[in-house]
Amino acid sequence: MIGHRFLKFDPSENSKSKFEQLLDLFMQLLTYTNGDVAEALQWLNELDKQYQLTGDDYGMGDFIDELKENGYIKEDNQSGEISITSKSEQSIRKRSLEEIFGKLKKTKQGDHHTHRPGQGDDISPDARPFQFGDMLEQIDFTESLRNAQINHGIDNFQMQEDDLQIRETDFKAQTSTVLMIDISHSMILYGEDRITPAKKVAMALSELITTKYPKDTLDIVVFGNDAWPVEIKDLPYLQVGPYHTNTVAGLELAMDTLRRRKNQNKQIFMITDGKPTCLKIRGKYYKNSFGLDRKITARCLNLAAQCKKLKIPITTFMIASDPYLQRFVTEFTETNNGKAFFASLDKLGAFIFKDFESGKRKTVY
Repeated sequence: MIGHRFLKFDPSENSKSKFEQLLDLFMQLLTYTNGDVAEALQWLNELDKQYQLTGDDYGMGDFIDELKENGYIKEDNQSGEISITSKSEQSIRKRSLEEIFGKLKKTKQGDHHTHRPGQGDDISPDARPFQFGDMLEQIDFTESLRNAQINHGIDNFQMQEDDLQIRETDFKAQTSTVLMIDISHSMILYGEDRITPAKKVAMALSELITTKYPKDTLDIVVFGNDAWPVEIKDLPYLQVGPYHTNTVAGLELAMDTLRRRKNQNKQIFMITDGKPTCLKIRGKYYKNSFGLDRKITARCLNLAAQCKKLKIPITTFMIASDPYLQRFVTEFTETNNGKAFFASLDKLGAFIFKDFESGKRKTVY
């Protein structure tokens, strides 16, 4: 008799091991502690005391030993200092990617295709008759030979232009992206941690591009009093400094970086609280943290206009709710003809990923 057999559900069969459960927490804590292993383990010990994460059969000492055995952390024999390895750095990026993508609805977006057929990597199932100007490598010879046999017979075989079939290929757009991250002191002021969500987005975006879109490029620029590039591997260690916000320096470095990129499609993503407060003029810092300084904002708007001429759209992700700052971001966006999202921290990743993926579907002329 065909039927269904129901068994008692045992959650332990599909549950993670104690090491995997603690590893998830440890990787999250590393993001908050800027890669400081000692501090992350101290926090984990406090959580263990409060929530009894370990037991008699498996303690925190066992977890630390397994971290070393599995290559997640390493210890300097001379100084005794413990640090994370490249395996941990990549694991943090992967977990950030899974965390952000887990919040997004599953759609068909993000295939990196445009609506324009042409010479590319992926063969389309659609075929059409040959037209003057089509390239030789686009001819589907199997289908063309079949047409020739049907139209002219096997005994008197010949192939004419009307027999040729063209197989379209989907063109894949390649994009060079610069992600700008504000690391000024205001990113941790007022009891709100804005830098950790920004780091998670940067790590997730870098993992997405390097694994799914290897022909794309991603450069990461941080800006405080000055601006400088950071490597993908350095993202877990990124932290806010005692800096003002030199948005001009960040934009100048981003534009200079994109000039060296050969991809036709270029864009800038900027995560900021929206308040430029600093310039560097002839080696000296010009600062004004009280409201919006016209001298500073004028330089920002000028660079936004330059990016527009260079066809570099700037997408600003604004994570502050002050009305006068939002007005400035709106003016900045209109000058560049870019986009702006006034995003809450918990939805920052979704905003950036949806915008990045939607850009892959635009037609490239």
